[in-house]
Amino acid sequence: MASIARKNLFEDIPRFLVAQAGIIFAVSLVTIQIGILRGFSRSTARIIDQSSADLWVASKDIVHLELSSPMPAQRVEEAQKVSGVERAEALMIRSSIWRDSQGRITPIRIYGFDPNSRLFAGWQVTQGKLEALNQPYTVIVDYNSLKNLGLQELNERGAIGAFRALPAQYVGLTQDTQSIASSAFIYTSLENANAYGLGGTDTGVTCTRQSNGEIACTSQNSSFTSPDPNPAAPRRVNVQDPISFVLIRAQPGQDLQQLKQRLESALPDTRAYTQSEIAELTRSYWTNRTGVGFVLGLGATVGFIVGMVIVGQILYSSVSDHIREFGTLKAMGASNWIIYSVILEQALWMAVLGYIPSIAFCLGLGMWTQAAQGIMILITPATGVGIFVLTVVMCVGSAMFAVQKVTRVDPAIVFKA
Repeated sequence: MASIARKNLFEDIPRFLVAQAGIIFAVSLVTIQIGILRGFSRSTARIIDQSSADLWVASKDIVHLELSSPMPAQRVEEAQKVSGVERAEALMIRSSIWRDSQGRITPIRIYGFDPNSRLFAGWQVTQGKLEALNQPYTVIVDYNSLKNLGLQELNERGAIGAFRALPAQYVGLTQDTQSIASSAFIYTSLENANAYGLGGTDTGVTCTRQSNGEIACTSQNSSFTSPDPNPAAPRRVNVQDPISFVLIRAQPGQDLQQLKQRLESALPDTRAYTQSEIAELTRSYWTNRTGVGFVLGLGATVGFIVGMVIVGQILYSSVSDHIREFGTLKAMGASNWIIYSVILEQALWMAVLGYIPSIAFCLGLGMWTQAAQGIMILITPATGVGIFVLTVVMCVGSAMFAVQKVTRVDPAIVFKA
């Protein structure tokens, strides 16, 4: 029966190639949509996955990693005093504008942390050294952001700030940390991030209360001013400066759920999350609340339906062309299952021969998009297995339409003119 299935399948090569092209298109569409969704979801919380912090303490208003109410840096000292905490560090997230040497602007997200610790910066620095961030106005950027920031070589300079810009020297490069959903990431020390955050929002407007009780405001300069080549060093972060998170390393053997409760009790208006919890919170926001997951899932569903229609049409046409042969088999006493096995065999061959070039194409496309645009099409071994199963289901499911026609075949058809 296997030889009959292969002969039917390869009898008409042009039709076979058209069918395989349709399957390749459908499987590739499903794979790419799922790969983009997985790559997108992974990138939104990649820097959380790479950190070594056991717990992340945030404002109770947190929505996801980049959207949360600030809290005073004093929370770091308070967290350090909680029983079970080995180390507490601040993480500062700011938004600003980057200006390259040509004056072109790019929105950026600034991450300020302790460069002497790996509690946050678990990622690898591929060029330069993390300790270089201890110098004033120095930054590390992700490889995928270099083009947007107009940077090429180490120690190049740009400026950060919307009005009163501060210099920014590019001293290090990292990779695989940039979120697809966010502005370009800039990594620097807490002191530098605090200076950039304050400088970037200063519009040069000064307001004073007059003796009559009225408030008078004057604008010193409402347009962009070039950065001072020798600005004063950033001041130290004080207890009232706003931060975004307190990163916690627990003492060995500590129960993280109990430590979370102690931290939330000691630090007012906060919530504590494990590393996996805050990563899931961030991924869930981007894939569910923004509708990205729905759109990409819809694309995968359309690809699956298209594949079923194409395979079903080809198999149905093949059965119609060989209806007399199937009638002959039934007249010779072949059971329905033997005849069905011929059609199912054809469907399995179509699934395998369509899947192999599809997955190879998607892997190659993923490598190109990652290198050229920094967009990851994530295809893991588990994804590959899942897509193969989906391809088999698609082809075998389509074969059921053709099976229905064989079921109604009258063996006497072989005697009709």
